[in-house]
Amino acid sequence: MRQKGFTLIELLIVVAIIGILATIGLPMYTKHQAKAKFTAGLAEISALKAGYEDVINQGTVPTLALIGGSSPTANCTIDVTGDVASGAGTIRCEILDAPAPVLGKTITLTRSASTGWSCATTVDPQYAAKGCGANGA
Repeated sequence: MRQKGFTLIELLIVVAIIGILATIGLPMYTKHQAKAKFTAGLAEISALKAGYEDVINQGTVPTLALIGGSSPTANCTIDVTGDVASGAGTIRCEILDAPAPVLGKTITLTRSASTGWSCATTVDPQYAAKGCGANGA
């Protein structure tokens, strides 16, 4: 008589293989989530640049409400600063609800009247988008 089914050894091998795959896959997934959260935060504050330009060119001190933003959002706590006389200012995002590598880190878009917008962040370069690093590069 022939038995149908799996032996205990076969089941243990399958469980071991799943464990190995999870050990490899989980850190990669966390890194992907961190990059995605950074990109989402950057997109949120980048969308506010047009409103910021409009307000500062009208000679008004920019505030979050005037440039069309609200805080907190799903990805950021947003702060806005600006000086009409010099044309300089910032839009800053503190990342919320994210994996540990990017949680609480900041993304700052800085406006200069002479050089335009630049991006800087406190996030590790492996999670940051191109063009937005610790030194703005």
